[in-house]
Amino acid sequence: MKKNLALVTGTTSGLGYSAAKQLVQDGWSHVIVTGRSQPGVDEAVNRLKAETGTQNFTGIALDLDSSASVKKAVAEIVKRGGPLNFLILNAGMMPGKERVVTSENIEASQAPLIGHHQLTMGLLGAGLLAPDARIVIAGAEPARGDVPMFKFTDLAAFAAKEYKGDRVSAIEAILRSSPNVKYKNSTAYSDAKIFVAWWVAALARKLPAGMAVYAVSPGAAPETKAPRNLGFMMKNVFVRLSKFIPGMSHSVDEGARNYLRASEFGVDVSGKFFCSAPKKMTGPIEIMRHPHLHDRASQDALWQAVVKVSGIDGGGSIGKASI
Repeated sequence: MKKNLALVTGTTSGLGYSAAKQLVQDGWSHVIVTGRSQPGVDEAVNRLKAETGTQNFTGIALDLDSSASVKKAVAEIVKRGGPLNFLILNAGMMPGKERVVTSENIEASQAPLIGHHQLTMGLLGAGLLAPDARIVIAGAEPARGDVPMFKFTDLAAFAAKEYKGDRVSAIEAILRSSPNVKYKNSTAYSDAKIFVAWWVAALARKLPAGMAVYAVSPGAAPETKAPRNLGFMMKNVFVRLSKFIPGMSHSVDEGARNYLRASEFGVDVSGKFFCSAPKKMTGPIEIMRHPHLHDRASQDALWQAVVKVSGIDGGGSIGKASI
């Protein structure tokens, strides 16, 4: 894959900032960096230029909670021209104790997936992804189901109880945090990351030959803004202690490096979820093979629900997607 043009979401700090910096240090010609506000993006671009000694960065405002902002960002990328070789969908959040929904009626920790879907489909529809492009979206270890205090929703049971077995409606309810969804922040986060794994599996079946998509966990990197919404005990005790327990966390730069490693993965593993080994929070990433992550019915239902909630029809010919 040519190291011409990459785009990173959530680039103003943490993992996204490190990924953008490392891309240029690794020889990428240009990186588009994004963040919620233009002033924040401009500040990040100036810092990146100063720290790398290059001019290889462009900043675009992108608020994944807003479909209008996503549409505007795609239009800006269209104006810039040139296909993207590497798309890193890094932006995300860990939800707090209280239920929060966006102005578009999407649960806050689920909103990044909807915004990333809109962005990806918009880029595909505009022909802005190179024929051999690689797409990476941030996954996380709780999707495995073996991280203490993080339990995901039993989708089949929830669908059977509330929606006569209709998994699409059940997933939409979780995406929107409907009243019949019992809210717990650790469950909301686990569900969000399982949905990411299902989304890449479904997208991989729709991408043109030569392109590939992966869910990649950066591993536990507590020195980011991600834990800012967690409760007192999780943020001030569990997260802080994890920094001192061997194997429980690693640096932001090492976490971001996991994204960059995926640029070298082949199409044969497109649609797979890569993270630390089972029951680990850091270390070499590998393909996860847990049965719930490979449930085709859930993957297809997730895709249908995301299409419905996002308003972006990605069925049939993906090249005709529009935003």
